[in-house]
Amino acid sequence: MSVFIENELEEGVFPEKYTGIIEEIVSAACEYAECPFECEVNVLITDNEGIHAINSEQRGIDAPTDVLSFPMIEYEEAGDFSVISEDDEWLFDPENGELILGDIVLNYDRIKAQAEEFNHSVAREVAFLTAHSMLHLFGYDHVEDEERKDMERMQEEIISKRGYTRDYEEE
Repeated sequence: MSVFIENELEEGVFPEKYTGIIEEIVSAACEYAECPFECEVNVLITDNEGIHAINSEQRGIDAPTDVLSFPMIEYEEAGDFSVISEDDEWLFDPENGELILGDIVLNYDRIKAQAEEFNHSVAREVAFLTAHSMLHLFGYDHVEDEERKDMERMQEEIISKRGYTRDYEEE
């Protein structure tokens, strides 16, 4: 598994320990989804201004958000990896042979604000939004209320299994 993390914030703003959490949750989400392939995910760490620009350009929404997900795969049914064939060469990195799931953009400004708002750790919010975004990369969405409930349940299962509960304490 490869998780490529690009941090466009000034050095020292985004603590290195959160990089490890992102990698851990990407791996946990792939395991949870029973993805039969070795995977590759690209993650960009940015701020309100950076994600606002991406959201405006890519989605036509003139506002910042907490996380964006850009899946590479169009699933017929969320989490159904049977639609992927190794013959779909464009879905696999030619250098390492890993399935390219897509891109995640995390807004560190919103991560910190939401952690405070929901009265839990920044680490838990990083884990939560990474799990949320990974589910989008697996084809899940939350447009309908039932989909939202399913995603919330899956997110909690992924992160709580790794210990990122609401009472998780930062070290």
